[in-house]
Amino acid sequence: MRRFILSLLGVAALAVAAIAVLPSLISSDWVRAELGQQLSAATGSSIAFNGPVNLSAFPYLAVVAEDVTLSAEAEGITAEFAEVSGSVALSSLWSDRLHIKQIALDRPVIVLEEKAADEAASTADRGNETGSGDPLPALVAFLERSAIESVSITSGTFIRRSAEDPEEVVSDVELTLSAPDIDDEFSLSASARMGERSYETSFTISTLRSLLERQPADVTLAVEADPAPAPGMSSLAASGQVTLNANGSYQIRGGEVEAGEQAFGLNALFVPGERARFLVDLEADRLDLTPFMDAPPETSQSGAPAADTAKPENLQFLAGFDADMSINAAALVLGEISASDVSFSAALKDGELAAELGHLGINAGSLAADVSTDVTADDPVFRGRLASKGLDIAKLAALAGQTVPLSGALTIDAGFAFGGLDGVAIRKTVDLAGTIGLRDATYTLPGIADETMREVKAKKITARIESLAKPLRVAGRLQWRNKPVDVDLQIPAADTILAGNLSAEGIPLKLQVKMPDANLSLDGKAALAGTYAGKLGFSTADLSAFLAGLGQSGAESIGPLAFNGHVDAGATGVSFQNASISVNGVEGAGSGSVELATPLKIMAALNFDELDLARLAGARSRAPQAKAAKGAEPADVPLDLSALRSIDATIKVNAKKLGYGKVFAGPVATSLVVSDGVASLTLPEAPFYGGHVVASLRADGSQSEPSIALKTSISGASAAPLLTDMAGFKHLEGSLKAEFDVTGAGGTSGALAKSLQGNANVGFSDGAIRGIDIANVYNNLVSLMTSGFKQDESKATTFTELGASFAIEGGVARTEDLKLVGPLIRMTGNGAADLAQSTLNFRLEPRLVASLKGQGAEISTDGIGVPVVVEGSFAAPRIYPDLSDLLKNPDAALAKLKDFGLPIDKLPIGDLLNEDGAGAAVKDLLGGTLDKALKDKAFKQEEQQLSIEEIIGGDPAPKPDEAAVEIPTNEEAAKADAPTEQPANGTEVPSEEADGPMEGFFKQLLR
Repeated sequence: MRRFILSLLGVAALAVAAIAVLPSLISSDWVRAELGQQLSAATGSSIAFNGPVNLSAFPYLAVVAEDVTLSAEAEGITAEFAEVSGSVALSSLWSDRLHIKQIALDRPVIVLEEKAADEAASTADRGNETGSGDPLPALVAFLERSAIESVSITSGTFIRRSAEDPEEVVSDVELTLSAPDIDDEFSLSASARMGERSYETSFTISTLRSLLERQPADVTLAVEADPAPAPGMSSLAASGQVTLNANGSYQIRGGEVEAGEQAFGLNALFVPGERARFLVDLEADRLDLTPFMDAPPETSQSGAPAADTAKPENLQFLAGFDADMSINAAALVLGEISASDVSFSAALKDGELAAELGHLGINAGSLAADVSTDVTADDPVFRGRLASKGLDIAKLAALAGQTVPLSGALTIDAGFAFGGLDGVAIRKTVDLAGTIGLRDATYTLPGIADETMREVKAKKITARIESLAKPLRVAGRLQWRNKPVDVDLQIPAADTILAGNLSAEGIPLKLQVKMPDANLSLDGKAALAGTYAGKLGFSTADLSAFLAGLGQSGAESIGPLAFNGHVDAGATGVSFQNASISVNGVEGAGSGSVELATPLKIMAALNFDELDLARLAGARSRAPQAKAAKGAEPADVPLDLSALRSIDATIKVNAKKLGYGKVFAGPVATSLVVSDGVASLTLPEAPFYGGHVVASLRADGSQSEPSIALKTSISGASAAPLLTDMAGFKHLEGSLKAEFDVTGAGGTSGALAKSLQGNANVGFSDGAIRGIDIANVYNNLVSLMTSGFKQDESKATTFTELGASFAIEGGVARTEDLKLVGPLIRMTGNGAADLAQSTLNFRLEPRLVASLKGQGAEISTDGIGVPVVVEGSFAAPRIYPDLSDLLKNPDAALAKLKDFGLPIDKLPIGDLLNEDGAGAAVKDLLGGTLDKALKDKAFKQEEQQLSIEEIIGGDPAPKPDEAAVEIPTNEEAAKADAPTEQPANGTEVPSEEADGPMEGFFKQLLR
């Protein structure tokens, strides 16, 4: 460019000289040839005048030449001028001072061809021999002997060509230069278009003589661009005093620069040469970067976006010089963020640019950074490091125009790299490696009012980033509810750090949280606003304890809980799909949704292999050896169904097995519906212990006192396994048909059990009563009276029918029509089952058939009087024959025994009933008196004969200091004459457990 300017100066000077001599010439052809020859020889270039050349001498010496060409092969310059015109004052003919009135270049096309590296070096060497490369001294020297009123270029075009780069074109060039005198102002104004951007510039020097004498001269520079090359950079203005130093450098002192609306103090040094060098110091009291951040999309004048094939922006315009720059600002503003004591420096040398942000003190903290790049590259790559000892997270979020529920300090020590100069290219190529940490941080969980519950704190936690292409992993310990929480978090670093709006788009993450009482895992996308979509896993050994630790209630009956599935959670509700759920060990799977409204709306469809309502409701297994004192009542626990008022639910249930405790039916398809505080579950006809069952349960929590209603119909079920599973009752076999209709209300399980009322009809067919063979009792009365009765589970009383209807009142089911029909025996009876106490008390009256070996007419057993008693707990009842009535009327008993053909001669009945010896003791016993003397005598004779207690009960008589056990009967008269202890010899009667199976069944049902 320096050589090009020198060539133009030479052309202008010789053209002016030619104007002075050409009027004396006559031939125009000769004029063109001679003018071209003289100018070519003077400039070392090939200059040709191919068109007409017009000369005039008045009022000024002037020349107008058309179609002029210039070629300077050594410089790689060619030019074509549509017209070149010039004029000089007539005084220039007799004066040593050349006064140029005008030089005008019309429609010039100037082409600069870039030389290869070796050619450029050779040309540079030749240039260094002739000068420093600075055109201004030559211009000043020329102007010492000249005055230029106007030099202009109209509709010019400059073309730069290179074998390595695409062609660059500067079009629509308009230029005006004026230097009327060395002591007057030098001014230059120009405009041009480069691509889709237009530029306008102006430059003035107060006086060129000051520069020649190395004195300060006032300089102004103004540049405008449309559209702006960078945000806030549509205009640039600079002013100051420039001085030409002895070494040829220019120094600006006390200058000012205005970029957009920003003002800087300027001190600079320009050292011209083949590789010019700039030293610039900028200072500002206040620097507002906000206008520079508002970047409108750049389009062409036609409104069309730039072509996809456009060359990417680069920094190659910086490759031709070296520079050192520093910027210091007392205050820096960027949106809502302000900074103080900003220190920035940059150094450009041999195409390598290194910049350093030594200090940036913003109200969010302090920041330091450095960056370097090769400006000669087509696609520059920037590498650097970013460090901060602490940035306030909330204030930093304001920089991005967001608010986040996270407070504390953000620490950074990371290297970075990116390519390109526009935002899209940077986001595509940026990478980061290093550490990012949180110090004294608090994250506020959304939607939780309790401050102690919603805050998660971290004293110090650090995340290491290997690359933005790899997940950022944070592992450490947090504090929540004053308890430790171990966290392992993986976040795609690129999405997290470069995302434009984290609160709306969410953050992909993998999270593992381990707490003392629960575990949580997430694998999905979460937003800071509190939404989440993805896989969720949660487990706790005791949900009620976990919620109690959170200050919540409502899950007192739930212990172990586990959930795994896909979840979509937001501010208004939660939905889940393909989920596996385990509650109190009951495992299911399905999908559903929960709408966070009042009441809570739940819709779900769940599948179970085995749905145990007892375990689901929180039933606890008893310790195997737990026993309760005789007569102890079942535990009474509060019963609260008020939580049903806060739920509206429809839960479809499909279960291979559905039941309570050990009692199951299935497969079952049903629905649990909760509405207005009432829960309803209808069990359609389902397989049940070889038969079928239909049931409906209604639990009402809408009133202050909870209530239940249960209806059940059973047909064809196998009684033995059903009663064993239901109540541990193993003494009945057969096919069961039953109907129950029961209601109750109460604030505790005990109160509810005692309030039960309704009715029941129970029937058994083709079965047996285990533990006693009533026909065998009569067949072996003699043996029983000599050795006693032993309950034997291997023996049974078979029947074809056994049935009873019950009226339930106050928790007690009573019957008066119990009836048994069998091949060898008939029985009637009455009694009660206390549902609240889980106890039985029945008395059965047998009637035998005519022959004990087969069917026949019934024979009354009134004379014998051996009823069967069933009493005790559901789980361990005592079943035995009551022999006390047999001895009330011994004569009738003997007659009846003789009618049955029993061997009464083998039994010492006479000795038992006479007035002497042990007989007297028997009579006294039956009368209710037994003195100590006779007892002593009886005990002395126990080696020779049986006592009455052994005859009735089968056990040795109690010693005097042992407490007697009362055996209840259903006849008042029998109470006074009953023996002091039953049941019979050898019978092992289990003691009552604290809560028998049947008792536990009703307790959990009522719960």
